[in-house]
Amino acid sequence: MYHWRLSGQPYKIGQKIGTIFNRCNATFPINLDNFQLQYGIESGKLLEKYFPEAYEEVRGITDTIGYPHDKFLAWLMCMGCCLDIDENNCTEVRGCTAFAFSCNGITYYARNNDLPPFLKAISKSVLYKPTNGNKFILNTSSFTNGEEGINEYGLTTAMTFVVPKISEIKAGINSVFLVRYILEKCKTVKESISALQALPVSSSCNILIADKSGEMVVMECNPHKKFIRYPETNRFGNKFIITVNQLLSPEMIEHDASDKNAYFSKERYATAYNAISNLHNSPIEQTKNILGGKCGFMCQYAKEINFETIWASIFNLSDLTIYRSEGNPSKCTFITDNRLKDCKCKQ
Repeated sequence: MYHWRLSGQPYKIGQKIGTIFNRCNATFPINLDNFQLQYGIESGKLLEKYFPEAYEEVRGITDTIGYPHDKFLAWLMCMGCCLDIDENNCTEVRGCTAFAFSCNGITYYARNNDLPPFLKAISKSVLYKPTNGNKFILNTSSFTNGEEGINEYGLTTAMTFVVPKISEIKAGINSVFLVRYILEKCKTVKESISALQALPVSSSCNILIADKSGEMVVMECNPHKKFIRYPETNRFGNKFIITVNQLLSPEMIEHDASDKNAYFSKERYATAYNAISNLHNSPIEQTKNILGGKCGFMCQYAKEINFETIWASIFNLSDLTIYRSEGNPSKCTFITDNRLKDCKCKQ
């Protein structure tokens, strides 16, 4: 996993990323069909309108690597939405588990990021310090957008992929850019909810949000509807909320095109739910056990399906400490990442 540090104005940050790509001779064999290209171009226009900082970063990348901007941005806008389509069905492969919970007055967040194994080699944990915006860590299997992160205010957010109905996809902001937007622009769950309500969302997805005050929600999103799911409380009085690769609210189920058990989504949810329902002490170690599959099915995918947990994360939202396993957490130890914490202390 690469550990990037990026700071400055958006276009300059994009130039830095582009320079990294040039140095390693990165290639981008982007193949989009007419639907993807049209959707991506229209969505790129909305990114420019609602999130010009991210748009300028991408422009800095494409200017530096000499790639057609519209096509490159369209590709990024398809991620987590409609990047893989077969016979008018979405076949994009993502299967992740994320949850937040409180314990002894502290709020924690955790995630297993489950993807095809080849993405492990290009995954990144990026410390962003934009000139005008929050400082944050973005964990991503791509770049510029991402699956999860935490910012300097102890606000965390994460997406989990939901198979969309192709007929419902609209030009808008995809889930991985929604994550980036919240990290860069919001400080609390309340602010994040308001931001999501105002943004056009491109396809079905879950967005988990939690902050250091103990507030936590999952926003179940669709281009036509958004629904807020609130946390439960375990028998020890600790709040918790979980999201996997399905829409759970009765109000939203009709917008989920999966078989409701994508990559053992039900089993992963049950494992997390049962474990967190009984969690009341040693939160970091207990969370490592959950992510590592010691409490039930979580990361134990069979080799033949070519799918695995490529990283796992735990965030302490109070002191900004990050624990990350850069590989399957049943096999790889967790390292401590204090980059954001140290950055906050130097202010």
